[in-house]
Amino acid sequence: MKNNHQEVVIRIHTDPTSIEEREWDDLLAQQAQGSPFMRHAYLVALHRSGSAIGRTGWNPAFVTLWRDDKLQAACALYLKTHSYGEYVFDWAWANAYAEHGLEYYPKAVVAAPFTPVPGARLLARTPEDRLELARALVAWCEAQGLSSLHLLFAASEDVDACREAGLMLRHTVQFHWHNRLPQRYADFDSFLASLSQEKRKKIRQERRKVTEAGVVFRSLQGQAIRDADWDFFYRCYERTYLEHGNAPYLTRDFFRRMQSEMAENWLLFIAERDNAPIAASLIALSSPNERERVAYGRYWGALERVDCLHFEACYYQPLAWCIAHAIDRFEGGAQGEHKMARALMPVSTTSAHWLARADFSDAVERFLEREGSGIADYMEHLEARSPFRQEKASAAPGEP
Repeated sequence: MKNNHQEVVIRIHTDPTSIEEREWDDLLAQQAQGSPFMRHAYLVALHRSGSAIGRTGWNPAFVTLWRDDKLQAACALYLKTHSYGEYVFDWAWANAYAEHGLEYYPKAVVAAPFTPVPGARLLARTPEDRLELARALVAWCEAQGLSSLHLLFAASEDVDACREAGLMLRHTVQFHWHNRLPQRYADFDSFLASLSQEKRKKIRQERRKVTEAGVVFRSLQGQAIRDADWDFFYRCYERTYLEHGNAPYLTRDFFRRMQSEMAENWLLFIAERDNAPIAASLIALSSPNERERVAYGRYWGALERVDCLHFEACYYQPLAWCIAHAIDRFEGGAQGEHKMARALMPVSTTSAHWLARADFSDAVERFLEREGSGIADYMEHLEARSPFRQEKASAAPGEP
């Protein structure tokens, strides 16, 4: 598609490998809120490993915007035949279409597949390029006769562009831990000291249960994660999905590609008892060139049941590591109000949506207004339940 008036060329790529890695990653590096999940190697690994392809319901149609043969903007767009692996739920919208004899699928989704991590979705050199891309996406979806377009877990710059392009906004809640500024936590004990007595006591009790069960942990990062460690992790990961009646989204080959091409972005905790591994949790890490040092809780699984092992593997071990390594933020993934008891505080995340049919769009817009008011009330309710202790008004700065 070519817009002669603005001298802009839009290209659609059904294979992400057709986009040059250096150009894509250079564009990503310019975004205020990048993440490893939008790196070229990550997206290509999803494709080549068979994790996010047409057979699994993720048909790639990456969009690039060019001006004078220079890449100005791009996004990872997929034509979806279902709503799995998105974490922004629109099943009710699909059902409404079906009840009226209409096809909701395929729909267009701009996202990092299976990855509910907020960040840049519309990679652009300027705000004008970002808005141009957002408008081009809507025009392309209209031309293709698609029911809808969805940008999931978008950065604030993306939200602004989508709003101006006429998309509707939807808010959800996640839970993130922050390493307090201007003075970071010195160690895990200083972090505990910032919590209310009730929360400190609960965390210590939970950690004690794991220790008394004879479980110890070792952490491995980057190239130190060996083939056998990745194999064990995948065994745990796969078992967790199968126990819930589902096949895992990601193939073993995807993690082989991560080991080969993005090893520096992964941190693995392995739980052992009697010198035998029994559980694992995998954490993603931001790349060195990103503006914040962030850790992302991603996957976990266990072969044995130990009381409170999940909390230790997925929260306390990662938080202790984050403190020791001066990480700015730990993101705990989608949903999970229970995370507040571990000092992961609520944050609002935003997605943007366009529906082709005006009647359905109007109905969804009214729904989103009601839902948005409920989310605002929910956030206020959560913030009133802060796990942090209330400082005395007379306390001197830094006084415990």
